[in-house]
This record gives sequence, structure tokens and C-alpha cells, in this order.
Amino acid sequence: MLTHLRVSGFALIDEVELSLGPGLTVITGETGAGKSILVGALGLLRGGRASADLIRGGSDEAKVEGIFEVEPDSEAHQALLADGRVLREGLVVRRVIARAGRGRIHLGGGLATAADLAASVGRLCDITSQHDQQLLMDPESQLAILDAFAGNQALLDEAKQAFGALTEARAALAAFDADARARSEREDLLRFQLAELEQAGVRPGEDEALRVERERCKGAEKFLAACTRGEEALYSGEDAAAGRIASVAREIAALAALDPTLAPVVETLQAARAQVEDAAASLSRYAGRLRFEPERLAEIEERLFLVGRLARKHGGTIEAALRRQEEMARELAELGSFEEGLAARRKAVARAEARMDDVARQLGDKRRKAARTLGKRIDETLGDLGLPGARMPIAVEEREAAGCKGRDRVRFLFAPNPGEDPRSLDRIASGGELSRVMLAVAQALAREGEATTYVFDEVDAGVGGGTAEVIGRKLAAVAKHKQVLVVTHLPQIAAFADHHVKVTKASVKGRTTVRVAQLSPEERRDEMARMLGGTTKTAQAVAHAEEMLRRSRNG
Repeated sequence: MLTHLRVSGFALIDEVELSLGPGLTVITGETGAGKSILVGALGLLRGGRASADLIRGGSDEAKVEGIFEVEPDSEAHQALLADGRVLREGLVVRRVIARAGRGRIHLGGGLATAADLAASVGRLCDITSQHDQQLLMDPESQLAILDAFAGNQALLDEAKQAFGALTEARAALAAFDADARARSEREDLLRFQLAELEQAGVRPGEDEALRVERERCKGAEKFLAACTRGEEALYSGEDAAAGRIASVAREIAALAALDPTLAPVVETLQAARAQVEDAAASLSRYAGRLRFEPERLAEIEERLFLVGRLARKHGGTIEAALRRQEEMARELAELGSFEEGLAARRKAVARAEARMDDVARQLGDKRRKAARTLGKRIDETLGDLGLPGARMPIAVEEREAAGCKGRDRVRFLFAPNPGEDPRSLDRIASGGELSRVMLAVAQALAREGEATTYVFDEVDAGVGGGTAEVIGRKLAAVAKHKQVLVVTHLPQIAAFADHHVKVTKASVKGRTTVRVAQLSPEERRDEMARMLGGTTKTAQAVAHAEEMLRRSRNG
């Protein structure tokens, strides 16, 4: 519900601030006092159209701010959190209309657009007036109203899942059943590239091993000379290192017999000699394998060229080429079993269509049944609201193609007088009639509807007396479950309010401004007396107002 409203620099309003509570709040004041200006400000918070003409003369900008309390377990709460909105102290909404430059919109701690407001605040707060009747007129909203009344949320969730699965299955079939020639060309290309890789027999790390072997082949003479010199210096040559180490080891060993502390030195020398001999043997073996073979060098160069070309062609590295080989093999196998794959995907589409049809049928059955019940309830309420004989049948029409909400299109029809054929609600209902229709719908949806705040402007247009009292009772009944704000001229409706707000005009330093005040019980009685008796408050009007208040409290 709306807990706080602040408006500044808007139309005739300099600055007003209003705290609101649950239940029924009536907004009264003399004709032309500016009551509908507050409704217009709320319309801006719902994403209504903004214009610089709305800015108060002498102000650079108009600002409308509101705080909405959103139930934590509601869909609206989850949607706002998913959108990254902050809800710690309620949903804070701010809209600024600038005289120069673009306006600004803030929603839940972040920037937003008018469309964001319509999608979020629009589902929380519904306004019904002659100039703002979006919810009741919008076909999607009419469908949502009927689904809320029918309790279709579980089926709607299932329909959304079924439609998503059907969309995916159809997309998979379409992608698989692409142009036959393109598929054939693709298969030929894959076969060629795969055969090329398989015939080459490329192995992981082969390129690096080939480069090492190439350097060894190219420098065979240099390698052989170095290895021969090394072996001679270490072992077989005159004054080789192994012999010199052995000689030193023998001499120290003789001394170690006299001084055991030299024994570790002897062990180190012996180990060094063994390592030198091992190194010399390794060099000898390496040199024995060396051959300068021009034919082998040519083979290596040719192989490196082939491996490099395949690597560049399939990802830049041998590893990438091998991964691509596996991928092509899988794709080729799938293309080779095209008929089986096509049949499997067609079956998947058929299963998804059957599931979608079943959910759509269940939704349609429940909607048609709910439409009859809701239509009867609304018809009964319309008679109580001063529209005897008015009817509002709800048409549920089946479309050929199913969507994420089923296959039905819902239309609210209206026949204001007996004997008339019902026609589309948005084409025939007047503002006053539409407000009462909305009230009848609101009462039928008192518990199920998603909106938590209903605003009625001109709900009392063209009624009075007993009908006005019935309207007041209906509003009070709705207000047991929803927050209801009503702009009214009738004391019979005001008597049922939980809160009473009065709007007045005042002249401040030669300029007209609108003021808003929460009325105390005594002030409320006096305002109702004014509504009953005109500008002069009489004892009779006061007594009548007190009686109306007493009667409304006693039910």
C-alpha cells in the first residue's frame, strides 16, 4: 500500500506531504479545490505521461515522491528484487519533471523509466477516473483479473514452462531441419577435414619434438665434436678428470687410514668420480647415435610444415586441432543420422505441443467457468451501485495459437441498460459507470487481486441518497483487504472512511496554492456538515453528519 506521498511544484501545489494508512481514505473538498491534482500526481508515479505544463508557475521542476509497502511474499516483491531494486524501507519512487532538460525517475534506489514505473508501481496501485482507466481497459489486465479470480496462478506457471519448452523444441527442430543442400555441403566439408586430420595422425606435442630433432639433425657435426671432446676430457683422454679424481681419492684414502675425519672426503671424491664416468658414458652413447642424414632432415621439415598448417587451420595449436577433430567426428555422426535426429526432434515438438494444449485447455475451462461466476457477481453489485439492469458479461475467446498464458483472449463487455447488446467496455462505459464497474470488480477481487491500492475518482458521479450509501459500504468492504483512496463529494460515502483528508485552496502572497490536511474526528464531522449543507454550517447539518457517522460505525 501507499504509506507516504509528497508533492511539490506540481500544478497548483507548492508543497504537500501526506501519510496514509490502511483501510478507506476519503479525499474531499469544494469543487475546484484540487482533489484531482493528487490523483494526477499518483498517476505520474504509475508511469503516466509527464509534461512541463504540469510544473507550477515560478518553479523549475515538479516533484512527486511516494513510498509503497510491498508484501514480501508477493510476486511484485520478487520481481522488484530480481530487477535489483532496494526495498529495505519500502519501495521508494521519485519522479521529477524538469522545465529545462529531461526529467528524472528513481525507483527502489536506482534510475528507471516510465515503462519501469508502469510495470512495477502500476501493478501495485490502480487508478480509476475518467482520465486514468488503464487496468480495466487493458486486455492483458482483463485476463489477469479473470485469472486472479479463478485462482489460476499454478496453471499459469505451468503454461509458461510449457510454452518455453515448446519454443525451444521448435527452435531445435528448425535449426536441425535446415536447408538440405547446406547440410550436404557441410557433411562433405567435415568428411574432408576429418580425413585430412586422421590421415596426418597428428600427436599431442609432436611439433615441439620435431623442432628439437630438427636442430639436432642440422647441427649433428657440432654435437658430435662437442660430445667427443667432453668424453675425452672426462674419461678417455690424457689427464682426464676421472683419472685425476681417482688419484686424489687414493692419496686421501691413505691419509684417512691415519685420520678417520678424512673418510667423508674420500667418499665424496669416489662419488664424484662415478658421476664423471656416468656423464662421459652418456656423452659417448649420445655421440654414437648422431648421424648427419639430409633425408631425415627433409622429412622433418616436411612433417613440421604439415603439422603447422593443420594447427593454423584448426585453432592455432595441435591441441586445438585434436579437439576440433573430436568435435567434427561427433557432428559428422549426427549429420549421418539425420533422419533419426529429425524424427526425435519432431517427437519432442509433438510432446511439447500436447503438453501446451493440455494446459491451455485446463486454463480455458477454468476461465470460462470463472467468467460466468465473476460476471454474475459484478452484475449483482452494479444493481446495488445505482446501475439497475446493467450487465457486464465476460467473453473468453479461444485463439488459434497458444502463448505463455494459454490460448484465450478475454474481453470485458458492458450493457448499461436492459435490452441493450453488450459491447466492449472501453467503447461504451462513461467515467462514472466505469468507476462503479471497477468498484464491483474490486469487491469481487477483494482478496485475490494483485493491486494493493485502489484509487477511485468520480466513483459517486451521478448518484446520491441510498445508492451513495451502498457505494460507501462497498468501498468499506473492499478496504478490509486493500487500501482504498476515494475522491468524493458525497457525505454518505465519506461517513464510511477510516481516514479523512481535506483539500482546500488558499491565497498566499497573491498566489493560489493547494493545501491538504488530515482531519480530526471533530473536523471530519464539520466537513461532512459542509458537504450536507453548503458553505454555512448549521446545527441541523452537524446533527445529520453525526448521525451518518454513528450509523456507518454501527454497520
